[in-house]
Amino acid sequence: MKSTFNKIFVASATIITLGMAGCDKIKDFEDTNTNPNGTPIPVTAALFTRAVAELGGREGGLAISAYTRPGYYAQYFSETQYPEASLYGVPQLEFTGNYSGFLNDLQNIIKQNTDEATKDVVTVSGSNANQIATARILKAYAFWTITDRWGDVPYSEALQGNPLPKYDTQESIYADLLKEFGEAVDQFDNGLGMKGDIIFNGNNTRWQRFANSLRMQIALRMSKVYPNAGGLAATEFNAALNHSAGSIETNSDNAKIDFPGGAYQNPWYVSYVVSSRIDDAISSTMTSTLDGYDDPRINDFGTSTTGFPYGLDRPNAVAVAPGWGLVLDGLSMSDAEDVIIMNAATVLFARAEAAERGWTSESASELYDEAITASMAQWGYTGAAVTNYLSQTGVAFGDDDHLRKIGTQKWIAMYPDGMQAWAEWRRTGFPVLTPAEYATNTTKEIPRRFVYGTGEYGTNNAAVKEAVGRLDGGDTQDARMWWDK
Repeated sequence: MKSTFNKIFVASATIITLGMAGCDKIKDFEDTNTNPNGTPIPVTAALFTRAVAELGGREGGLAISAYTRPGYYAQYFSETQYPEASLYGVPQLEFTGNYSGFLNDLQNIIKQNTDEATKDVVTVSGSNANQIATARILKAYAFWTITDRWGDVPYSEALQGNPLPKYDTQESIYADLLKEFGEAVDQFDNGLGMKGDIIFNGNNTRWQRFANSLRMQIALRMSKVYPNAGGLAATEFNAALNHSAGSIETNSDNAKIDFPGGAYQNPWYVSYVVSSRIDDAISSTMTSTLDGYDDPRINDFGTSTTGFPYGLDRPNAVAVAPGWGLVLDGLSMSDAEDVIIMNAATVLFARAEAAERGWTSESASELYDEAITASMAQWGYTGAAVTNYLSQTGVAFGDDDHLRKIGTQKWIAMYPDGMQAWAEWRRTGFPVLTPAEYATNTTKEIPRRFVYGTGEYGTNNAAVKEAVGRLDGGDTQDARMWWDK
């Protein structure tokens, strides 16, 4: 019997043409009338749409699955009926679906735009340079989220047809991701932008700003390893900050997946409406924090200002009185609702922290205020609401405790992106989170990584064991990855 691992890491040359009926926002894919006896024209635009939609479902999708856990660990959400992940059951989860799905599609886009046999015909979906640059940026972003969950993972030998790829160190992966962003941002030309792009609609400038913003975030995530001004993290941060294309500074440039509905639906809609599940609620950790700051965003983060108590076991969870809120719009969620994968506030908070660390000459206090203002505006609050919020003693930048305030406010502003919130909490320690009262893991501490799936031990045993040997404490959820010192 063939190993499923062989299928996962082999980059298929097959181009998948997707049915687009009813998707008005992505109707510009061009007709592909083909000779049934000939070779069909590769529709790289369709591949890109599918990759984005699947990435949004996996990374932003919050049905009970491997991809919900970061939101539980960051205490954005509470499990209401079947607590396991929020009680820190071992996250021994497979990452192979990421490789065989959206990563494979993105790799195929790059291949079709570099292969002499196909590079000319695929330009109906955008210039070769722009398609390659766009796919590189999204692929690097996806790999970032993967390594930040597991640590060392297949990278340099993945998607290359190697059935037993080595596990690259997270340090080497980070180095290459920074290179990818740096090169891709300068690769765009003046030709047609990527078609099928349901993030920026083929706007090359916005993709460049997103790439620079990602580079800043990744550089800052290395702050424990390279804390000093002039070090690698600060140098990379400044290179991205000072790039001529700029970075995300206003909500008009937010990176968001514009789900068209129909075949491509918002993952919260799928969880609440399609699947008829109400297993996830906004957590009491979040609502109590917002309430403590008299934060108006409490009216928008969930369907109620009352959160579900975090970290309860099943007997206590099912006994909770009604009145708690579902996440965002809950059962009223639209199938075409956007999913934001990076907002202006997150980037402005990163710049505020970099300034506070002495990495840049910018004003930390001004950027902090700008970040909060941007987050408030994202949820519809301006003017007096922002002024009143910033005037509170616990919110105002003041004279001390700056890193705690930046970290806590960034945690609020990234909601509901539990993936990034969990990573930032591991890096900064802010906000201070109390582990689940009924935690079932041995240490009773919030997990710091995912454990490698059993499939890896069965199919790529030598490589995964070598990676485990580099972990201090072995393959456990408490082991700290390279940047999490």
